[in-house]
Amino acid sequence: MELLDKLNWRYAAKAMNGEKVAQEKIDNILEAAILAPTSSGLQPFEILVVTNQEIKEKIRAIGWNQSVITDCSHLLVFAAWDTYTAERINKVFDHTNDVRGFKNEGFENYRQMLLNTYPQKDAEVNFQHAARQAYIAFSMAIAAAAFEGVDSTPIEGFEPDALDEILDLRAKGLRSCVILPLGYRDAENDWLANLAKVRKNKEDLVKFID
Repeated sequence: MELLDKLNWRYAAKAMNGEKVAQEKIDNILEAAILAPTSSGLQPFEILVVTNQEIKEKIRAIGWNQSVITDCSHLLVFAAWDTYTAERINKVFDHTNDVRGFKNEGFENYRQMLLNTYPQKDAEVNFQHAARQAYIAFSMAIAAAAFEGVDSTPIEGFEPDALDEILDLRAKGLRSCVILPLGYRDAENDWLANLAKVRKNKEDLVKFID
């Protein structure tokens, strides 16, 4: 129940007070994102942690002027692979074999299946698939932040191409898909802070098929 209590406590903060979040908490949030499940275990994204104030100012300018972007402690940028390549797939599988200390025939057959599938697809199709995996980690980060008592604000309201340019993501084979400011709420200046959390009734959202 503790996790549910924390999730009921969290909301999308509309104002933050600039207070720094302890590095241990940030590390725990990032670790939760790293532990998120992804398709075929490829983790086709990177998480950029922005603390440079000048860069945050630039991002705010292309992020609908949302104050939490500059007033947060740490700004997480989730950037997905622009496409799947043989090199990227092989790197993940080779790393897995190194960590486990052996090769498995079934696992190697699965590698080959992916190599015969993903790299041949359209790059935009691959990016959209990779971005969905990034969102899984993004959601885990939100939950972990709540568990740590850290506020967060899920943000899709920004210009992706402009953010890619600011962070030079395209040169790294990445494209931004979603950002997550982390910090502490400024309740006095946040119109949403004291309003009741509203969600659909369970009966409207969940259907059981026996």
